[in-house]
Amino acid sequence: MTTPAQTESTEAKAPTSVVLTDVAAQKVKALIEQEGREDLRLRVAVQPGGCSGLRYQLFFDERSLDGDVVTDFDGVEVVVDRMSAPYLAGATIDFADRIDAQGFTIDNPNAGNSCACGDSFS
Repeated sequence: MTTPAQTESTEAKAPTSVVLTDVAAQKVKALIEQEGREDLRLRVAVQPGGCSGLRYQLFFDERSLDGDVVTDFDGVEVVVDRMSAPYLAGATIDFADRIDAQGFTIDNPNAGNSCACGDSFS
């Protein structure tokens, strides 16, 4: 007896939020511990400005805003406001601590162009 073959969808779902690497999550956790506050979360936003039209903002925030997209990475909450979410969907936040680069980096598949300094995109 033959049974119909089951088919699974192989469509990849588009990411709806940012991704925080393990290295970046550890750094964020350490920085929050230095602040001595457990209510802080990493807020990632996109604002008008910079060479290419839009610039990233990363900062600690205790606020909860209507429409925030909150993602937990091993105890580190990353918050993206509803206006920034479409620009940041699928973006990966990492932390580099090398001689040629230090700080948080954002690899954003939605960025068509970026400036040489890496602070802004369009």
